[in-house]
Parts: sequence; C-alpha cells; structure tokens
Amino acid sequence: MATQNRRGSNRTPRKGRRWTVGAGIAAAVVVAVIVGYFAYRAQADLPGQKFPDQGNLHVQTVGDPHEAYNSTPPTSGPHLPYIAPWGIHTRPITNELQVHNLEDGGVVIQYNCDCPDVAEKLAAIVRKYPTQVVLAPYPTMPTRIALTAWTRLETMDNVDEARIERFIKAYRGIDHHPPSGLR
Repeated sequence: MATQNRRGSNRTPRKGRRWTVGAGIAAAVVVAVIVGYFAYRAQADLPGQKFPDQGNLHVQTVGDPHEAYNSTPPTSGPHLPYIAPWGIHTRPITNELQVHNLEDGGVVIQYNCDCPDVAEKLAAIVRKYPTQVVLAPYPTMPTRIALTAWTRLETMDNVDEARIERFIKAYRGIDHHPPSGLR
C-alpha cells in the first residue's frame, strides 16, 4: 500500500509540472504576440515616407562618383566624412554633406521658396534643438518644405509645427553608423 501511495503522489507533481510548463509556454506566446503587435504599430505609425537604405559609403569629395540618391532631398547613401554644423544655414548644404548629418542622428529641414516668413517659422522650431537639427534652403527640390532623417522623408506645403515636432522627436538622436569594422 505504501508503494501505491508513493506512485500516486509522484503522478500529481508530474501533471502539475506539465500544466505549469504549458501555461508558461502559452504566456510566453501571448507576450511575444503583444510585443510584436506594438513593435509593428510603432513602426507603422512613424512619420514620413520610408526609402530603402542606400548604405553609409564615405566619399572624399562632393565630385567623387557614387550611385544616385533614391530621394530628393537624400535620406541615406554616400556622404562626406564630416558633417555640416547643426543649426540654421542661409545657403544650401550639398547632398553628400547633409547625408552625414542624417547618419549621425540628425534631422534636416529644408525649404524651396523665397519666403522669409516660412524660413523664420522653421528657424524658430530649429532653435529649440541645440544639436542634431539643421535648417537650410534647398532651391532645387520639388516640394516647398522637406524633413529628412535616415531613410525617411516628409514633405509639406506649409509650416505645420506639430508635424515637424513629431518628425524630429521620432528620429533625432538615432545613430546610423554601421558596427565597427563594417564600413
């Protein structure tokens, strides 16, 4: 009889262990689904049009041959080994220079108009950020205002401070350098 009780008592913990393992696996699956959903939603809700990443190739001069950029203004690709100073510029910044600012986690805001009122409204926004935001004219782009970050472009016809701030908050400070040794 003592042998039967031992066997019977051994079965209950095994069933309990199976149930615990099964519940643990089910809980892990539920957590993974929830995390995946929110990660997807966070990516889907990011501002701006996404462009394919054109890499981080350094060129030594603006005249060095390289593949054409896949957006105007550019959002990634070949660039110079140094950055434009953060802040407000009154002259256009070459594509190869501004792309390095994007790689360093910067947001570049550009305008294509003879519109001092627009430039001043944009400058007021840029002044809020001591680093990693640049404002410059871009006289050859097809839109009036463009916001760029690494692989992202948002365009607008008028200053929309809420949209601009949302774009800056989404992308400013995200470094895009490749891991060491992969450059």
